[in-house]
Amino acid sequence: MSLFYVCLFFPVLHLLHCLPLFRVQGEKEKHHPTSEKGLSILIPCFNEEGIIATSVNSMKSLSYQNFEVIYVNDGSTDATFQLLHDDLKLEPCWLKPIHKLQHQEIEGIYQSKLYSHIYVVNKVNGGKADALNAGIEYSSKELVVTLDADTVLTKTALTSINNKFADEDVVAAGGMVHVLQTKTGKPLSKLSLSKANILVGVQMLDFLKAFYVTKISLARFQGLAIISGAFGIFNKNLLIKVGGYRSSVGEDIDITLKIQRYISKKKNKMRNKKIVLITDAISYTELPETWRDLFKQRIRWQKGYVDCFVHFFPFLLRTVLTRSVSFFYIVESFIVAILAAYVTVGIFTYNAVMNFSLALVSFLVLYLLYIILFNFIYDVLAMMQVKRYGFTLEKKERFRLFRLIVYDVFVHRFVTMYFVMYGSIAYFFNRDWKKVTRTGRNYETDVA
Repeated sequence: MSLFYVCLFFPVLHLLHCLPLFRVQGEKEKHHPTSEKGLSILIPCFNEEGIIATSVNSMKSLSYQNFEVIYVNDGSTDATFQLLHDDLKLEPCWLKPIHKLQHQEIEGIYQSKLYSHIYVVNKVNGGKADALNAGIEYSSKELVVTLDADTVLTKTALTSINNKFADEDVVAAGGMVHVLQTKTGKPLSKLSLSKANILVGVQMLDFLKAFYVTKISLARFQGLAIISGAFGIFNKNLLIKVGGYRSSVGEDIDITLKIQRYISKKKNKMRNKKIVLITDAISYTELPETWRDLFKQRIRWQKGYVDCFVHFFPFLLRTVLTRSVSFFYIVESFIVAILAAYVTVGIFTYNAVMNFSLALVSFLVLYLLYIILFNFIYDVLAMMQVKRYGFTLEKKERFRLFRLIVYDVFVHRFVTMYFVMYGSIAYFFNRDWKKVTRTGRNYETDVA
């Protein structure tokens, strides 16, 4: 029961702490920079023929001047490079690397004839971290934006980044990520479930709760861990100082923890530096539409978490009481999210086999009803928080949203527990990960 109460404490904490009442100093401060910081958008690509056109169209429509886009074709075996060549009209160019980070051999560097700010680095396959390191090597701007190939930015996203990084203490940030299948012609205010099956819909709920409740709360605690693959922004010089990306199953989270570890050292005199969440920098990313692909994605995410927990355990343990990111990574993400799942299932199984009784059945029923009721309330309050930040669903879709919430609390919560338990064990036997299949759908790319 003690563990049960701890498991309830953190969701309630985040649900309260994300409210406007708990805004921290400077959170709503509006900067008005007189110039645009240079932004290098890095997009690693491995067999992305099903989505690459959507990405390119997004990069063409951004309302910003001082930026470049570098697609890193990481040894694709499909038509990714050919599609980039056809769409951008590539020609060889001579970008110079900085010779600071290691990566696989570069086979060619190209620049678009049609859009001079878009480049393609063609290289030998080395994995996502290797591709990002290569992109950093050839980037020329002071800030690095990392995106997956299935992530598109809204027109104003880069301006929002520029405004937030006008604060010189900000060294890294995460943007807000929505579900591409729910994008509408008004991507800064409206979402739609009309093109989303129930699996995509329930993932939309997961993302909205993660970004508009948990991440807002963690950012206020200075405990934010950015998932850089979806939408991360970093000071380029700092990326180089920490050695770039580490090739692992958890490279997306790894880079944030590297930065947190670096700025926590007294000798670096960076203890006032911070990692923030930019709530008005909006992107959209495609999510799996089948159980098979969802399983592959979530197991990879869980392996990535465990990989970083193992790799950074000395730092996390040493700073668990002094750095918020360490506290939440160990106490909430490990003890509450992982250990509690095993303990709960173990206790219930043991009692069902060794101490079965009517009282036990009654307790289990009440326990499950309490969990279901709590998660239902959490989903409803989270959607109210999303509305507070300006996003709503069409009125005619409210009943569909209600059905999604019911499905979430009765089914998906327990499926998620399975992903956590399976992925945590699977990491120690197989650290490979399988790529999620892109849908190949032609998305509307007007992001006005």
